[in-house]
Amino acid sequence: MSVMKRMSMIFKSKANKALDRMEDPRETLDYSYQRQLEMLQKVRRGVADVATSRKRLELQINQLEGQQNKLTEQGKKALQVGREDLAREALTRRSGLDSQLNDLRAQYQQLQGEEEKLTLASQRLQTKVDSFRTRKETIKATYTAAEAQTKINEAFSGISEEMGDVGLAIQRAEEKTETMKARAGAIDELLASGALEDFSGPKDDIQAELDRMGSGPGVDLELERLKAELGQGPAPKELNQGSPTAQSQQQPHDTPQQAPWPQKPGGAQ
Repeated sequence: MSVMKRMSMIFKSKANKALDRMEDPRETLDYSYQRQLEMLQKVRRGVADVATSRKRLELQINQLEGQQNKLTEQGKKALQVGREDLAREALTRRSGLDSQLNDLRAQYQQLQGEEEKLTLASQRLQTKVDSFRTRKETIKATYTAAEAQTKINEAFSGISEEMGDVGLAIQRAEEKTETMKARAGAIDELLASGALEDFSGPKDDIQAELDRMGSGPGVDLELERLKAELGQGPAPKELNQGSPTAQSQQQPHDTPQQAPWPQKPGGAQ
């Protein structure tokens, strides 16, 4: 196979596939029905034309028959008055009309046969068009129902293009939300640890340092408690027993009272 033939085959297959995707069976059926109506209209117009021609021939035949009867009566009257020559002339003219009448009658019979055939064909085509219209509407209704059911099933399964786009949008929104939540949590942790400064309020280094130091004993106490539960260490002591605050509270009771300073002469210390 040559390159040109292969290219032609590929192009035709691509075009056929594209046309198949673009084709709507309902539109195709409507177009076919429209074409059949046009054909039926042409057949009816043909029947009307033949009937018109037949009617024209019928009028001509009636006129010639009228003239023929008139010539016959004239021939009779001419013989009654003894004018054989006039009677002969009337009969001669009547003979010429006979040949014309025979030709017109033959054409009339032919047109009448054609009219009957076209009328029968028109009736058959009308029946075919009516049957096609009923079948067309049935197929269109079935196709529309199947199309709607397919879209509903695709929507429920999430494989349709619209629902796929919606699903991707929801997934991206959820991912962005989780990212923002993680970022907010990380910033809170950095602010709590002091790695970042909070410029939204007044700066208080002393309070921040006290908060950091206050969280240490709580962690140590929890660690000792877990070790005691696992049997890896003694029971944790109370925080206020070893804290500097407790020692400072006990210090005034344990330390002896200092002696007053000796007074110098003159009342000065």
